[in-house]
Amino acid sequence: MVLGAGWAPFNGADGTALLGELDVAFLFVYAAGMFFSGHAGDRMDLRIFLTIGMVGTGLFTALFGIGYWANVHVFYYYLIVQMLAGLFQSTGWPSVVAVIGNWFGKKKRGLIMGIWNAHTSLGNITGSVVASILLKYGWGWSMVVPGLGIAFVGIVLFLFLPVSPESVGASMDDDELLSPRKEGEEVTEPLLRTKSDDKDAVGFLEAWRIPGVAPFALCLFFAKLVAYTFLYWLPFYISHTAIEGRYLSNEESGNLSTLFDVGGVVGGILAGHISDRLGARAITAASFMYCAIPALFFYRSYGHVSMTLNIILMLITGMFVNGPYALITTAVSADLGTHSSLKGNSKALATVTAIIDGTGSIGAAIGPLLTGYISTKSWSAVFTMLMGAALIAGLLLTRLVVAEVAAKIQGLSELTRSRSPETEV
Repeated sequence: MVLGAGWAPFNGADGTALLGELDVAFLFVYAAGMFFSGHAGDRMDLRIFLTIGMVGTGLFTALFGIGYWANVHVFYYYLIVQMLAGLFQSTGWPSVVAVIGNWFGKKKRGLIMGIWNAHTSLGNITGSVVASILLKYGWGWSMVVPGLGIAFVGIVLFLFLPVSPESVGASMDDDELLSPRKEGEEVTEPLLRTKSDDKDAVGFLEAWRIPGVAPFALCLFFAKLVAYTFLYWLPFYISHTAIEGRYLSNEESGNLSTLFDVGGVVGGILAGHISDRLGARAITAASFMYCAIPALFFYRSYGHVSMTLNIILMLITGMFVNGPYALITTAVSADLGTHSSLKGNSKALATVTAIIDGTGSIGAAIGPLLTGYISTKSWSAVFTMLMGAALIAGLLLTRLVVAEVAAKIQGLSELTRSRSPETEV
């Protein structure tokens, strides 16, 4: 949309600010709704809950676009519709993570969820491409078509989605879901039992007290602050930064920025695989966040030198920024939702996922908002803020990292002691 020739009330001098208010309102309602959605998701049939959320999202997304044909120029119409769309969208993530968590055990969860989570980046890329293609027919189509699409998929899910192995009479994954822990580990009973319906769903405050939930939730606050600042502001930053002495057009900048998501796909899969192999989610997430700091610095300092260098640094930055974000919102959330302290109760997956991602979504709203103000002074200050956020995200996991390192050392010591008699013989 070009200011001065766009759609009132967004074509005035304050048009960009109004669009920013829509984004912030959407994200804050999404974050707040996430907490309630997780609580409800553990108490409802996830298939029905997901369908309600997707159809509602489609309805209000389409209503936003209908403003084009209805010739609506009232800001509060778009604000209210956008907020309601955010509320219904908040049902999605806790539910889908709970469904995937129901099907896969902890040993292979990181890699599987890392691959599965690639759909978020692919969705970002596809959404941008579809919207840009439809835009020439009128901006309303860019909202109505995706809205109808998600509503249709919601109905398909209602008809065909198996939310758990038991729902289709299948046996559960045969790794840690059903297998007792080895002697000497924290728990000596199955992490999840096959029949968990007899247990009450875990309460909101009780879920916060699960070991690891609070540190990972706060870590994600700062991780999503960094990730969503890039998601919202990277095309604008690229278009206002000369690369090899040339400023890119808005279309070129938008296309180039999708490489950040490509790096994010690689980072999510890599973080999941590494955390599976190490058996250490916190060490992996913290390491990626610390590596994101020099990646951000180098992208800001040298991204303008050449297009090739910009692409390479953007891919690396996307990998380290989105890697821990993907890991925490998927495998970590599923692990904590089936934590040993729950004593076999599986009715915490959606609640825990909602707490972690809901807290992260607050950071996702604050980051782009702060960037809007700070970028008017200096983009270097914006990158300093992002590097500081990445540092804090890593530091918040320090206690868990120390615990994982101690567990690894203890395990190594026990292994050495168990082999020592054989050595003597």
